[in-house]
Amino acid sequence: MVIIAEDSRFRSHVGIDPAEVADALGVDGAHGFWSAIRAAWRHRDRLRGASTITQQLAKNLYLSSSRSPIRKLKEAATALGLELVLSKDRILELYLNVAEWGPGIWGIDAASRAYFGVPASRLSAEQAAELAATLPHPRTSNPTFRPERTLERRNLILARYRGVDVYIPPEEETDSLPIPLPAPVVPPALDSLRIDVPVDSLEDSLTDRRTDAQRRTEDSVQDSLP
Repeated sequence: MVIIAEDSRFRSHVGIDPAEVADALGVDGAHGFWSAIRAAWRHRDRLRGASTITQQLAKNLYLSSSRSPIRKLKEAATALGLELVLSKDRILELYLNVAEWGPGIWGIDAASRAYFGVPASRLSAEQAAELAATLPHPRTSNPTFRPERTLERRNLILARYRGVDVYIPPEEETDSLPIPLPAPVVPPALDSLRIDVPVDSLEDSLTDRRTDAQRRTEDSVQDSLP
């Protein structure tokens, strides 16, 4: 299900999928691997998606989540290295166990237990497809947060799994929570807190206080006399 959803040519590419790179850049991918790489460098400011499972594993293990062109080049180089030393099954296994499947949920078995209460080995086809649908945006749509969007993608994955030729949209550009944040509370400027008191009122208040103090003092002296 994950291969169907994330990287349909996972078993055949060498860590980078020239066709996906070409699609992301809007260029002709029929000229092969190195042509796609050259196009990726020329149009690196437009390259966002097109990451294979191997590239995503490389990013999760060794790199930051930055979308800068330099990071993408490092990701591609690391993916090529992983393909040289690891089998496809091992790459897939590692990816499933280090991927994020929801806020604070890492690894396929943890996700399976968190969402469906069963180990990953006991997932049904529908449940497996639903987890695969979570991967492009695990924080903004998953089986418990905005599940309707996850179910729409799950149905596309299941259709492809059952032999229907359907289009599965690529991963989203962002993965930020679609919840409007309250406007920040800005404290008023100190000048706005100043209270102008008329001078006459201030003098009257001070006079009243002095008079009251003198009266209390005189009363105390009178009380102390024999």
